[in-house]
Amino acid sequence: MGRAGQIGEKTKMATLTNGTWVLIADGEKALFLKNTLDAINPGLEIVKKEEQDNPSDYEQSANRPGRMHDGGEQQLSAMDDTDWHELAKERFAGDLADKLYAYAHKGAFDRIVLVASSGVLGQLRKTLHKEVEARVVGELAKDLTNHPLDKVETMLKKEFDPNL
Repeated sequence: MGRAGQIGEKTKMATLTNGTWVLIADGEKALFLKNTLDAINPGLEIVKKEEQDNPSDYEQSANRPGRMHDGGEQQLSAMDDTDWHELAKERFAGDLADKLYAYAHKGAFDRIVLVASSGVLGQLRKTLHKEVEARVVGELAKDLTNHPLDKVETMLKKEFDPNL
């Protein structure tokens, strides 16, 4: 099971009320959804879909890892190469945080639930603006980006319905 409702006291009320936004993200794609029904029977509609082209680290690396001289004669040690794939995932989370801020600043949502893989959720927490943080009513550390919307609705209802 994921970690639903990490925000504490705020989650004692119904989380998926009408108009609540849900962000479902992993390191490469994100769905901005809006609940158009209620907490009992959520109906999520896509507001926006974001994807980034993030090839594997091997495809992004131009050279093999470097070597540096060690203390001894003719001793070389390998140096860690930058993981470009992982770096792009972290940047994507930062970009999502910026987009959420823009939406919040325009008044597009008053409440939002964050659903993301644990790494992306952690990265989002680090980069969220206070204006967005104040509107987060629930979190779930799960990757649901490849699930159909009807399954997502069912899973979120189970996680956030205060009557279950």
